[in-house]
Amino acid sequence: MKIAKNTVVTVQYKLSDAQNNLIEDGSQPMVYLHGGYENTLPKIEEELDGKEVGYANTIQIEPEDAFGDYDASLVKVEPRSRLPEPLEVGMQFEGMPDGDDGDEEAMIFTVTDIADDKVVLDGNHPLAGMALRFELKVMDVREATEEEIAHEHVHGAHGHHHGDEDDEGEEGDHFRTHPIH
Repeated sequence: MKIAKNTVVTVQYKLSDAQNNLIEDGSQPMVYLHGGYENTLPKIEEELDGKEVGYANTIQIEPEDAFGDYDASLVKVEPRSRLPEPLEVGMQFEGMPDGDDGDEEAMIFTVTDIADDKVVLDGNHPLAGMALRFELKVMDVREATEEEIAHEHVHGAHGHHHGDEDDEGEEGDHFRTHPIH
């Protein structure tokens, strides 16, 4: 079966930066609903469209087609007293970017440094500004169910599970990929 809109694709992958430094070993395959549902990067869908099980290739995706350029304006220094304790580098918090337009959505900030009474929070995606190299191998392709198409993501053993309707998880929880559990 060829990969096309409304197929569920299982891809073994390895993610590195442009210098081939390993970022993620892909020990769990990525399973996504193909067809522009934003379950993976558009350039990955473009590469795999029309391919079949066994197809393998390595592609490089530039920052503008991945997680964007690094934006220094998304780095904030906050008083440590504004954040809960215990506090560690790597912790993430939801917050509002600085700005006066009032239309901005909350975003995730990562603690990147702690010094005395100040904390550095970075709202950039951890992979922002990086060219990414994906080693891809198609492991499985199947027709999506009507429910998966309606919900715009994979369900069941190889995807997203719905608990109660209010439990959609954190925004970005399933961040475009659905690893097999």
